[in-house]
Amino acid sequence: MSIRNMDRKVALILMAIAVFYLILSYQLPDFAFVEIDADALPKGLGFLLLILSVLLFIHNNPETEEEIKKRTLKKEDKMLLIYTLIALLLFVFFLEILGFVLSTVIFLIVTMRMFEYRNWTRSIIVSIVFALILYFSFNYVLKIYLPQGILPF
Repeated sequence: MSIRNMDRKVALILMAIAVFYLILSYQLPDFAFVEIDADALPKGLGFLLLILSVLLFIHNNPETEEEIKKRTLKKEDKMLLIYTLIALLLFVFFLEILGFVLSTVIFLIVTMRMFEYRNWTRSIIVSIVFALILYFSFNYVLKIYLPQGILPF
């Protein structure tokens, strides 16, 4: 069976990722005395990805020339994608060192600038408020502790 359609190729890749993800989610440890275990969300997301990728595979929609042209990226878009990936990797690297709040603020400001959002004041305010709301929500409401880094809270 020849796979000509790009949707089917992507669906096969997503199916493989879903199966691998499900295998890993079934290896999570079980906890006693809990109604919903920690593996419920990962398993649910894995099955959802698997179902959606199967639906994508069986949905047979022939590609038009216009869709093929849309799939090609300009060089600027490819470079923006690479820069975003580099910024994300740097965010992960500095997460423990600088802490969640500072890393997130820097990451958001840098990515807003990369996507040509020029209002510095608004970028800084939104980044700080967003990072602080997430940090305090996780640490004090959900009791999921994020790295504090060099900040005293």
